Amino acid sequence: MGKLGAVALLAIAGTLALGACNREDEEAAARRAAEARARAFAAQEKPWRDARAAKLTAPEGWTSVIGLHWIDRGAHYAGSAPGNGFVIGKGPAQLGMFDLDKAGKVRFVPASGVALTLDGAPLTGATVLKTDADDGGPDKLGFDDGKGVATIIKRGDRVALRVKHADADARARFKGIDYWAGGPEWKVDARYVPHPAGTTLPIVNIVNMVEQVSNPGAVEFTRDGKTHRLEVLDQGEPTLFLVYADRTSGHGSYPAGRYLDIARPGADGKVVIDFNRGENPPCAFTAFATCPLPPTANRLDLAVEAGERVYVAKH
Repeated sequence: MGKLGAVALLAIAGTLALGACNREDEEAAARRAAEARARAFAAQEKPWRDARAAKLTAPEGWTSVIGLHWIDRGAHYAGSAPGNGFVIGKGPAQLGMFDLDKAGKVRFVPASGVALTLDGAPLTGATVLKTDADDGGPDKLGFDDGKGVATIIKRGDRVALRVKHADADARARFKGIDYWAGGPEWKVDARYVPHPAGTTLPIVNIVNMVEQVSNPGAVEFTRDGKTHRLEVLDQGEPTLFLVYADRTSGHGSYPAGRYLDIARPGADGKVVIDFNRGENPPCAFTAFATCPLPPTANRLDLAVEAGERVYVAKH
């Protein structure tokens, strides 16, 4: 090869090397820009995320749940002592007796000598406890100087004793929540599609119970040129409720899906779905919850890289 050929090859090699360096510089700059956007967005979302963590770790938040005991007909003794039918984990050795009658009412008889409260007032005798399905919500049975709270919940035709304690291990070990980078692009405009009045949807929960839940409509949105649809649930709250899974479920997000509240639509049928606010269900934080699972219709063919990542407890 002549000198001119060698010079030409060196020039080409230099040009290729310069091009590769430029591409690497551009990729590094793009990564830095993306990281900067993610940091800025995380700072913007911090007040909401802090409030979410505070709610989870409140003395009666989901991280405080230490027990869930399904109540069959008849009498059941509860307390922290091993001989009880319901061993509550923390609290007095003998709490009292829970008795479920044929009408589905739970009567509680306190153990002798135990300081208890009912909705904040001293409890001295037997009482019938309201459930979370009753008007005004469940009665709160307090123990351990208010650190412990027991309530009756109703799921379908069954009732259970749910016990919380401020000294719960899960609350003490809480390490915070990790989030996908997300961003403004995950706050999407959607169209509300109403269903006929009285429509319900069968929802299976994590303990394999099925409940018919009010399903007033669906929301549709477009992402990357494709239309996606989610069925909406109405639990009687000011907001509507979405239970969804997506392609990150089990791959960075909680395997059983996530939850999201949305505002009720206005007269124009427009709603906003902010996937950055997608939450882990209570089951991610405690084994003693009865979380509804996403219906088949709410399994998105989309990787929603926004909202909460799967929670990993600190040990």
